[in-house]
Amino acid sequence: MSNSSLLDRFAALDSAAVSDALDQLGLPSGVGGIRPAWGPAAVVGFAVTVKLEPRNEGPAGAHIATTAVENADDQSVIVVDNQGRTDVSCWGGILSLGASLRGVRGVVADGVCRDLAEARELGFPVFSRGSIPATARGRLRQRSTGEPVGIAGLTVAQGDVVLADETGLVGVPRGRAEEVAEIAEAIVGRERAIADEVRAGAPLSQAMHDARLAGEREAAR
Repeated sequence: MSNSSLLDRFAALDSAAVSDALDQLGLPSGVGGIRPAWGPAAVVGFAVTVKLEPRNEGPAGAHIATTAVENADDQSVIVVDNQGRTDVSCWGGILSLGASLRGVRGVVADGVCRDLAEARELGFPVFSRGSIPATARGRLRQRSTGEPVGIAGLTVAQGDVVLADETGLVGVPRGRAEEVAEIAEAIVGRERAIADEVRAGAPLSQAMHDARLAGEREAAR
């Protein structure tokens, strides 16, 4: 399966269905606390990872996340590990512009961001723990890019599939992505069938069984 087709499959899913699929495979489920910073949105792509750390004294270097943006493409989501800090921005407007020009699908940050009006004008999805105007200059530096990072307790490696929406964030190991997508699609099918029964007047207790939701053989009704 092509990378584009794989991302299209995940784009048709939501974080809850993917989280349930991960649960069934014994993989880490989804996490909360990372939400759209402007408006309702969803984003899915292959992770390009950035890990930040406090900046000590020393010569100034390239601004945080710039090298990650330069290595990203139109199938990428930038994933920024700022250890959940909420006192300094870890993503801003010029980064959103540069990423948007490269076709990057969005950014997911375990931290807070700024210049949200600029991101909104660009139509560039930003997922984070909130917003703050305080600049990263002089406060943060890039520790690594392309290495595994932690996002709200979830480990994300370079190239993993990440999906963020209004409910939360999931990370899917690249080598298990097709398997996860197949299970999640089956979960969505089952849930739609249950919803149709409820709309048709079936009692919740009759239509909704944990075993059925999990794809197991239903108990006799």
